[in-house]
Amino acid sequence: MKRYLSVSILPFVLWVFVVNASDAQSLVKEGTQPQKITDGYQFTEGPFWHPDGYLLFSDIPANTIYKWHPDSTKASVFLKPSGHSNGITMDPRGRIIISQHDGRISAFADDSLMVLASAYNGKRLNSPNDATVKSDGTIYFTDPPFGVNDEDKELAMNGVYRIAKDGTVELLYDKLSRPNGIVFSPDEKTLYINDHASGQILSFDVTTDGSVSLPATFANVGEADSTGAADGMVVDSGGRLYTTGPGGIYVFSPEGEQLEKITLPARATNLEWGREGKNELFISTPSAIYRLQMNTEGVNR
Repeated sequence: MKRYLSVSILPFVLWVFVVNASDAQSLVKEGTQPQKITDGYQFTEGPFWHPDGYLLFSDIPANTIYKWHPDSTKASVFLKPSGHSNGITMDPRGRIIISQHDGRISAFADDSLMVLASAYNGKRLNSPNDATVKSDGTIYFTDPPFGVNDEDKELAMNGVYRIAKDGTVELLYDKLSRPNGIVFSPDEKTLYINDHASGQILSFDVTTDGSVSLPATFANVGEADSTGAADGMVVDSGGRLYTTGPGGIYVFSPEGEQLEKITLPARATNLEWGREGKNELFISTPSAIYRLQMNTEGVNR
């Protein structure tokens, strides 16, 4: 969620209630609840587990990326100003790829930022929100209007783009009202994109040249409300798709069947796998970051 709403967080344990769509074992490790690992932020987003063993996450209004080490309750400033960063990921070269509400996709390496994309057809990008990187280095990102003022908005559409290896910015799709989360399936043959406003999740077949087919409707978590919205997404090693949505986290099979809903009393804004074994799910909420032990292994995209 990219609108800076004030959402209260319960002061005690964040309990999880699991609703199963079938009799299958829950994907949440039995007997565990989310653990708050750090709090006191304005609006957190974009958690990213760095392979060197720490978590990065954005605080959008604070214009800051924070760095959290395991077994610590406090995070340190990693990058400020961050361009009002949102989604964070990494490319095969080890560069940190940052979606910036200030209208850019940038790469951070060697303590410096390099702008990779700031315009399409000569017009300012709206408010890059989230990105995923194909194994060949191609960057795919969503560009809703959450962080751009009406007077600064130059593009009529809210698009989904890719940055080709030669740096060209290509429009892939422009029919979503508020394109938000974006992630590849583990085999990179499918690209998932959700719409913040409607809750719709689309799936695109990815061609050998990296372009995408016309979309198919994969699932729908419902319209955004005060309890959450379609936002961050991840996949696990079994090809299951996890997305935030109203009331919690929804888990779908590769065929689009809802397998489980993990409901939380705090609004989830984004997700990330982390730690050795990738069986911990990090969850960003407006004021805090939580982690939850899972029964499945994640895939970092």
